[in-house]
Order: sequence, then C-alpha cells, then structure tokens
Amino acid sequence: MAAAGAQVRVFLEVRRQLQSALLILGDPKEGLLPMDVSVMPSWLQMKTPGGCTELQLPAEVRLVPSSCRGLQLVPGDGLHLRLQVQAEPCTELISVFNQSSQAHECYTFYCQSCGEVIIRDRKLLRVLPLPGENWGTLVEEWCCHPDPFANKPLHPQENDCFTGDTFFLVNLRSDLQQPRPEVAPVEMCCLSSENHLMKPKANTKVVCKRCKVMLGETVSSETTKFYMTEIIIQPSARKFPIIPRSQFVQSVIAQCLMELSSARSTFRFTIQGHDGKVYILEEDERSGSSPSCPLFCPTLSYHLEVTIINSLIWLWLLNSDSLVIDSLGSSTNIKKFALLEDVLKANSSSARNAVKVLYQPCIKSRNERLASSWESDISVHALTLPSATCLELLLVLLRSSATLPASLRHVNSFQVAFLKM
Repeated sequence: MAAAGAQVRVFLEVRRQLQSALLILGDPKEGLLPMDVSVMPSWLQMKTPGGCTELQLPAEVRLVPSSCRGLQLVPGDGLHLRLQVQAEPCTELISVFNQSSQAHECYTFYCQSCGEVIIRDRKLLRVLPLPGENWGTLVEEWCCHPDPFANKPLHPQENDCFTGDTFFLVNLRSDLQQPRPEVAPVEMCCLSSENHLMKPKANTKVVCKRCKVMLGETVSSETTKFYMTEIIIQPSARKFPIIPRSQFVQSVIAQCLMELSSARSTFRFTIQGHDGKVYILEEDERSGSSPSCPLFCPTLSYHLEVTIINSLIWLWLLNSDSLVIDSLGSSTNIKKFALLEDVLKANSSSARNAVKVLYQPCIKSRNERLASSWESDISVHALTLPSATCLELLLVLLRSSATLPASLRHVNSFQVAFLKM
C-alpha cells in the first residue's frame, strides 16, 4: 500500500463481519478544501489545492463506490462517509494459546525483550490447556465422593507445557542441578541461556539475566510460570524473530481477549498486575451492556509521564473484526517514550487487523467503586500480567487514542483505542 503526495489524512475502518466501512478524509488544518474525492474498488484518490493523495487498498478488501452515503463534514475531523465493502474473512490469526501447539518437537524459549535464550532445545511431549479457574468447584458438585484432586495443583511433568490464560507452566526439574547464574536483588531468581535456575524462594520472580525484565514466577521448586507477553517460544530450528515490543504486546493481548471472549462467552475482563493492582477492565459490545463510570480524559501532553506511573486501567472490548488503515496518523505528544518508537517509525499507511476497545485508566485510586463492582461480578474475567507490561499496554492505548480522529476517541465516558495484530 502506498500514499503519494501525503497531504490528506485517510482513516478507514473496515468491519469484516458487517461488510461495511467508515472513511474519514481530511485534517483540521486549513487549505484542504475544496477536495475532489475518487472512490474506486481498490484505491482512493484525494485532490486538494495542496496536492494529490492516493491510497491503494489491500487485496482482500474491495470498496463498493455506489454505496457511499452519510457524507458530512465534521469540524476538526474532515469528511465522513460510510460505504459497503467486500472483505474476505481474516485467516492469518494464530491463537496465542497455540504458540507451541506441535508436540514432540524441540523448542527454544526466548526473552522477547532482548532475545536471550531462556530454555534451549526443550522437547515438549505434551502441550495442554489448563482448565478454567473454577474447575475445582465443578468437580465437587459433580462427584459423589470426596474430591480426588483436592489440594493437588496441576503441575507439568518434565516434558510438558501447560497453557493458562496469559501464561505457560514449564517444569524445570532437569535444570536444577546446573550451577547458579547471577542472582537478581531481593527474592528474584535469574534464568539464562545455560538453563540455570537458582533454588527458589516462596513467591520469587523470574527475571531475564541480560535485560532484568520480569519473565514470570516460580510456582513450586520445579515449576515456573512464564507470562506470554514476555516469552517467545520457537522451534529450535528457527531463529529468534525480532518483533517490536509494543507490536508484540498488542498482538498477544488482542488475541488473548479474542480467544477468551469466544471460548468462555465472557466479554468483560480485568487486567491486573502480578502485584494485585487492577490495571484494565474490558468488555465486548456483544455483551449488550454499556459503560457507566465517571468521566475521565487523560492528559497526553506534558504530564503523561507522571500519569503513567500512578495509573490503573479498565478496558472494554468493542469488536474483533476490524481492519484499520490510517495514513498520517501520528501524535507528537508521546514520541519521547522508547516503547512507542517502533510504532512511530512504522509505515503510517499500513493496514492491520485489530480489535477495538474502550478503556478507562484509574488515576490515584479514582473509580474505586467501579473497580469493586467489577471485581465482585462473576461475569468479569481477570487476567494477570507483569505490572510493567500493564503500564506498557497503557502507553500503547493512550497513543492509539491520540492518533484517532477526534470524533472517534470517546464513547460515553470511555476512551477508544485499537490493539493491532
């Protein structure tokens, strides 16, 4: 896809299931009108006094020019119009739960942040999903005799890998006899490419030996929990894939939410840090409820750094069938954050599959009533991630909101963002 004479911003959100699209053309800057717009099945062309902009659409998306309707000029946004599209279903999505779905192969575990080898050439004979969090209660209700699984946690064997909502459980029994690596400060143990693990303490963290990023936690003397947002598992024959950090976090979280909403018919989520703090609440529009909480609009300019440090977040999943094309979408307010540099350097007119979410940060213990109500609601599903990753996700969401056209940034009291895959 290419954009020539990039003077006009083009924002296109395609809904694959609805076979419809919202097209926004223009920019609040002066000098873009009058505008001559040509809509063809596979491309768009905008002519203004400042030049000509052309945008080639992906091969799987074709517009229906005769269906254009609802044309209006929105102050601060530009021209809005809706039209029908012919969009093929997305077939490229791979579940985050199946990153190592092929058993009987040797796999290497990498730290996603720096590429350090954490576990080398581990042969996985079984890759199994863990049951839901309330499985023990169900066993008690269905068994006519004492629960045979009572007080017996599910731990993987030496060549097993168990997958939870946001983590992998791996048995490191064969690695315990190796010499100890460097020890991180205060109840932390380090993993390195030599597959070394120090003798764990209760509730210790597992950190990367090279970059000191938290990778997971020790569950028992032999079992370690690795968070999916921190680890890449690849067949040993393949090389480590270099994926920008923010892109990886977006993709893993988006696919995780899609899997859970589909498998468990739950559309509200609580994303919380490993330290127990609630960072994000999320809900899908298919649940039929609407957000209700005090209005909050985070500052994206000079006070963003201070805001992030003290933030908790709630999130709301709107839809999972979007294809987003945004030409010239940028925000100069947050370019100083290293996490987002890869996003800002990316092709500004690229097309990406995405999930659309609503979110609301809770700054300095605001909205505690809402947090309490969601925590006590059994229909809300809790997801746990490292606290640093929760803050990274918050940065990604804030940037996404800042780059959207102004009229799309809020729904009621929640902010809107896209998590791209």
